[in-house]
Amino acid sequence: MQPSDNQLDAHQHQNSTAPLKRAMSTRHLVMLSLGGAIGTGLFLGSGEVISQTGAIGAIIAYILGGAIAYMVMLCLGELAVHMPVSGSFGAYAKKYISPSTGYMISWMYWLTWTATLGTEFTAAALLMQEWFPHISMWIWTIVFAITIFGLNISSTRIFAESEFWLALIKVITVIAFIVLGLLAIFGLIPFHGSQTAPLFSNLTAQGWFPHGLIPIFTTMLIVNFAFSGTELIGVAAGETKDPAQNVPKAINAAIWRLLIFFVGTIIVISALLPFQLAGLGSESVSSSPFVTVFNYIGIPYADDIIRFVIITALLSAANSGLYAASRMMWSLSEQKLLPRVFATLSKSGTPIVALVVTMFGAIPGLLSEQFAPETIFKNLLGVAAFTMVIVWMSICLSQFNFRRQWYKSGHTVKDLQYAAPLFPIVPILGFIFCFITCLSMAADPEMRAGFVGCLIFTALCYVSYFIFYRNKV
Repeated sequence: MQPSDNQLDAHQHQNSTAPLKRAMSTRHLVMLSLGGAIGTGLFLGSGEVISQTGAIGAIIAYILGGAIAYMVMLCLGELAVHMPVSGSFGAYAKKYISPSTGYMISWMYWLTWTATLGTEFTAAALLMQEWFPHISMWIWTIVFAITIFGLNISSTRIFAESEFWLALIKVITVIAFIVLGLLAIFGLIPFHGSQTAPLFSNLTAQGWFPHGLIPIFTTMLIVNFAFSGTELIGVAAGETKDPAQNVPKAINAAIWRLLIFFVGTIIVISALLPFQLAGLGSESVSSSPFVTVFNYIGIPYADDIIRFVIITALLSAANSGLYAASRMMWSLSEQKLLPRVFATLSKSGTPIVALVVTMFGAIPGLLSEQFAPETIFKNLLGVAAFTMVIVWMSICLSQFNFRRQWYKSGHTVKDLQYAAPLFPIVPILGFIFCFITCLSMAADPEMRAGFVGCLIFTALCYVSYFIFYRNKV
């Protein structure tokens, strides 16, 4: 580590005895963000959105979802450049909303990733069992858990490099899908059942909005959740070289790539498949619209290719999730809201105790296959989506309050190293859209149990803060 990094870290963490190492570049940040966002939601969930909203409705929903994510990330960029710390959202909420809210946001984000960690391992193990039916699912689960733990505990640089390559597999698959799909659409390569170029007639074959406009808004939680993971750039800001330059570049690059990937995927699926065929109501790999399109184009072993890609997607999400959750726990310890032991760093500069505890927190998710898997999976999705939207709302509110304080203290926009444009419109709109998404979750009967659970967890966070920590911070 260079002396200048030490000085910067010391400035950012006045109470820190051993700051985390700055080892990430723009390349790592962009792939960390893409890795967090491109997952089973795109490979399996995209068809579900199309079948509910119709082709044009799905395109509008994903563009709207991308716009919301972009507004939130612009707010995050300004905060992360001004205050690049690991565990960022909690630290920003603590400083610019209230200490108790910062505490709640840190725990909520930890819960999001910890709750889903176990299910990522379980789902990956189930997919491996389709290839190797005689090997116990638990063996694969243990192998994957040890691998991801090893990548996280080795060093920040090895973690970032592993995430780069895991995410690259998904990115290459999506690009290949879009390119081959466009070739089929324009009749440059054969497509099953089409004598002429399919072109874009399927997009409006059943009318512009076959189920009306309402499904565009009811699917916003799925769409918003598809973009979740982009905020990992903020978590990693404290371990990034030259955050003032790399964080804004990474945010812009990640959002535009995601928008092109998601909207491009939706257009290809919608143009090549009737919208009723896109979502088959099954969670198996063979029901993925990716598999259907690859099969129709004539790609051999399409099921196996997509199964491999989804396994890497699951492991990539687990890799990012363990990283994010452990940094939140480390951040709470740094702020003296957890015992100091949780801030213990290994020789390679990773928060070893926080990593171990987070891995143990994933155990309930591992039980999902044995006990009511569908119920647990749906509610874990609900919990993850709700907590993510709450974190996004806190980012918008933190940036709004930060900028108002900045002006009150006599500074101008020009004094900021990076400023989100169109203040105060961007944070206000971002907050309102996220709030509407929360309400849509409350209206969904299947997610109501997760919604109520999240409200109880939020209340417990505030109660425990005021009982144990109000006078210690």
